[in-house]
Amino acid sequence: MSTEAPARGPNGPQNTRRAGAFQFVLHSHLPYCRLAGRWPHGEEWIHEALAETYIPLLNTLYDLYERGLCPQLTISLSPVLVEQLADPDVCEHFVAYLDEEIEMASRDEARFDPAQEPELHDLARYYRTLYEETRRSFVLRYERDVVAAFRRLQDAGCIEISTCAATHGYLPLLSRDSSLYAQISTAVASHTRHFGRPPRTIWLPECAYRPAKVEPDGTIRPGLEAFLAAQGIGCFFLETSSVEKGQPDYRPRTALAVGPYALAEKRFQEAAQSIEPQAVADQGSAGSSTYRAYLVAEPNGSVTEPPVAVIGRNERTGMQVWSAEWGYPGDSDYREFHRKDVVSGLQYWRVTSPDADLGDKDVYHPEWAADRVRAHAAHFATLVEELLADYREQTGEYGLISSNYDTELFGHWWFEGVSWIGQVLERLAQSPVVDLTTTAGYLDCESTRHAIAIPEGSWGAGGTHWTWDNPETHWMWEPIHAAEQRMEALVERYPQATGDAAIALNQAARELLLLQASDWPFLVTTGQAKEYATERFLGHVERFNRLAGMIEAGTLVPAAEVAEELYQVDKIFEDIDYRWFAERQGRPA
Repeated sequence: MSTEAPARGPNGPQNTRRAGAFQFVLHSHLPYCRLAGRWPHGEEWIHEALAETYIPLLNTLYDLYERGLCPQLTISLSPVLVEQLADPDVCEHFVAYLDEEIEMASRDEARFDPAQEPELHDLARYYRTLYEETRRSFVLRYERDVVAAFRRLQDAGCIEISTCAATHGYLPLLSRDSSLYAQISTAVASHTRHFGRPPRTIWLPECAYRPAKVEPDGTIRPGLEAFLAAQGIGCFFLETSSVEKGQPDYRPRTALAVGPYALAEKRFQEAAQSIEPQAVADQGSAGSSTYRAYLVAEPNGSVTEPPVAVIGRNERTGMQVWSAEWGYPGDSDYREFHRKDVVSGLQYWRVTSPDADLGDKDVYHPEWAADRVRAHAAHFATLVEELLADYREQTGEYGLISSNYDTELFGHWWFEGVSWIGQVLERLAQSPVVDLTTTAGYLDCESTRHAIAIPEGSWGAGGTHWTWDNPETHWMWEPIHAAEQRMEALVERYPQATGDAAIALNQAARELLLLQASDWPFLVTTGQAKEYATERFLGHVERFNRLAGMIEAGTLVPAAEVAEELYQVDKIFEDIDYRWFAERQGRPA
């Protein structure tokens, strides 16, 4: 790798020599839940994420830009999430959700006596104002179109928008290469339609990777990077342990009690104890590090053409958020996620102590939390500078720190997290040591010459596929694999369908993508929404089989009518091409 620093972006002078580059990589994804009802499971998932994460993040990035700072951030938006965020019904329901939250806060403001409960009364007013400002941002600042708002930041050169598999399908466990091709082709088409350009990078769902493998029948299935290269995608992201030498680990082991994996943490830890860590393939030079990008190589040393790079999550900076011992979100002054008012559902308490019972939590003080955000942003920025300076001193190389997180952690789970991101970006934009970058910006400036072979795995329990394929979810994979085979047969029978046949086949393809979503087995495993996930999965299986049966029987007119009805239910991936599911076992292109 070259030791020359890339040219400084809009935030500083050109052609300066710094120690290294830093990027936030935020992965945004929610299960498909359009028109799926409300609490406890359904469309409210999107409403909460919009109100607490996506709009605050947009406000932060736009505020920086309007002050003359081009933030430089990579954000992955899964296609299935983007389709929902762009949906007029979801947007209309979101405004109604905000109105309800404003009303709830107003009622609390009246309920809490300013003389007897002044802190709660003031907090209720704080929440009312917050939701009113969020509503104004959505309706006026972004004209009810957050997808277009992200696109404008992209076009201004402030962010890079990365993609994901179409429905967040768990790629290593799909049995047919046609599904891999279709998941990625659909993602590229949807991304290009919404953002005006094809994606250059991708977040693999669940950071799950599979190298080339030989099937029992002798078929050689290419590694996932071959399918990315065929679609013009040049880089993906993985968990730290997949890049560094050593045994795989899994993220929830150190997740905070306030984090999104808290409900599943105990079960994951128990399961991981019984899982044998898989062997790690030869990863090239000793001491493979997440401080650089690598070209992905097969165990025999061959590299995909065109080459595909991989970037691993930086563990040290990641732990500043995820660690239960020293992670920022566990600070006593930050808002407590789990305790909610029994009347309004609003959150009026602070962490106080990680060991404190929910009933013993003290009242939240936004001004105290704001002080901690400033301190933690300063600490993180200094940490990044020191890590990159140390790496430069030890290796002579221009390093990269990639801090990768789920976007919904910030704002939704860690209430103050979006403000923290903004302050970190502002501090690092002025750093004499660090260049802020996006993934594509880094790769454009840095020659990636080291290659590694990556072991199969994920960032799930034990570094394996267990979270998505275990005794509670194993039954799901048989209908998935059967549907894959059946779809390939339909494409072979109708290679150039038009009219009613094409309508029915395209909807069958949508149903197959939706039933492949990794969300369904994940939610079953964690127990967070087991019944909902099972119902959604079985519903898509039934829809697919119903359409496939009608197409196989040649009843194309009624099949098209059913397809039109089903499309109105989900309204997703309008530009899908069922032929993406053509049989291609062992052939990525």
